[in-house]
Amino acid sequence: MPLTGTRDLATLVRHAPAVPKLEVDRWELPRAQVLQLMFEIHDSAMTSLIPRALHPTIPPTLVMVATRVPESPVGPFVLAEVRVGCRSGARPRAFLARGYCDSAAAIEALGERWGYPLQQAAVTLEKRYDRIRATVDADGRSVLDMSLVNPEPISGNDLQYLPNLNLARVIRDGVESPRLVQVDPDFVFHSSDRGKPQLDAFEADAWELPGAVVNHPVSASFAVTDITMPALRYLVDPAKGPLEAVEKVATG
Repeated sequence: MPLTGTRDLATLVRHAPAVPKLEVDRWELPRAQVLQLMFEIHDSAMTSLIPRALHPTIPPTLVMVATRVPESPVGPFVLAEVRVGCRSGARPRAFLARGYCDSAAAIEALGERWGYPLQQAAVTLEKRYDRIRATVDADGRSVLDMSLVNPEPISGNDLQYLPNLNLARVIRDGVESPRLVQVDPDFVFHSSDRGKPQLDAFEADAWELPGAVVNHPVSASFAVTDITMPALRYLVDPAKGPLEAVEKVATG
C-alpha cells in the first residue's frame, strides 16, 4: 500500500490565511532571484509532516527556497519557504505549512490570493562571487541560514521548481474550508547556476515542521527569472485520501 500523510492540520488551519475568492489576476514579477536547496530528511518524519491527502517522497525531502522580488504590484519583497516534498496523486508537489516574508503588504496579498501561510521576519538573499546566501531571522533567532557555494553556470532548462500546496482557509459561498491551494508559477530564465548546498542553521519548529531532521544534501541552484504568478486551477482537500482529494477550480 502507498504511504500517505498522518498529520492533523487543525492547529495550523486556525492561523492559515483566508482566501476570499478563487479568481485572481496573474502577477508578473520580472527578474526575480531564486535560491533553492534540497535536502533529504530522516524517514522518521516521512508521513508526520504532511496531511492524509498527500504521499511522501521516498526518500523524504525538504525544499528550501528564498526568492527576492524587486518589482511587484505591492512593491519589492523577499520570501523564504521550507516545503516538504510530496506527491498529490502521481504528481510531484511541495507542501508549505509556514513561510516568512519581509513585507507586510506582500504577506497580505500572497495570502489572500494564493494562500501563502506567511509570517513577517527579516529575510535576506545576497549574491557574491563565491556563494549565494539566504537567511531568516524571526523573533530574534536565526531559523534559516543556507548557501549555494561555488556557483557554476548552467542552463535554465536544467532547473525544476515544484508547484506549491499552500495551507489556507478557502471561502466559497460563505463557507470556509481548509484546503491546500496549488500554485504553479511560470518561469522564464535569464541566468542560472548550480553549486554545493550548505546549511548553517535550520530550526524545524519555526517552519511548523516538527521532527524534520536534515540528513543529506541533494542539490542547490540559483536563477534570475521572470515569474508569472498563476490563476488558480486546483485545490486539495487535506482530509481526504489522495484519489479523492483534488478539486478543479471552476472558472468563468
